[in-house]
Amino acid sequence: LKVLARHGFAALKADRLAKTMGVSRGSFYWHFADIAAFHGAILKHWREVAAEQVIADLEAGEAGEDPLARLLTRVLSERLTLEKAVRSWASFDAAARAAVQAIDRRRLGYLETMLKRSGLAPEAAQVRAQLLYWTFLGVTFSDKPPPDDIRQALLDELLRFARS
Repeated sequence: LKVLARHGFAALKADRLAKTMGVSRGSFYWHFADIAAFHGAILKHWREVAAEQVIADLEAGEAGEDPLARLLTRVLSERLTLEKAVRSWASFDAAARAAVQAIDRRRLGYLETMLKRSGLAPEAAQVRAQLLYWTFLGVTFSDKPPPDDIRQALLDELLRFARS
């Protein structure tokens, strides 16, 4: 995932990765039948890190804590280079595209559930979840997170929008 985030999907080649890891190409193929199997393992791990662990962290939050505020704070504060790299990969690779589409559905479903838990009607929760997710994608493809001096104002406005 670090190689993917730093150098893009073109760097996910057996020779280059084996060299980076200080192992032979043969030992690389000891663990993976082929490069497609390796790519599949990367995408599976990305889903775990970028969706399942995030959701688990939000669910395990302290009582009385606002999980939506925590999620939006995270989105507005992090450099999302891995997210951007996987999405760029997906524009060239069908398996990566399928993985991105699956994670989008998972995240959207979770976000919609969060909004319903906060008291929104299902239709409103669905629409607002989609708009918040598009905001996340916009932040992903921007050059950097919002500046500190406006981050809190953005967070407050997004939370107001999500709950109104």
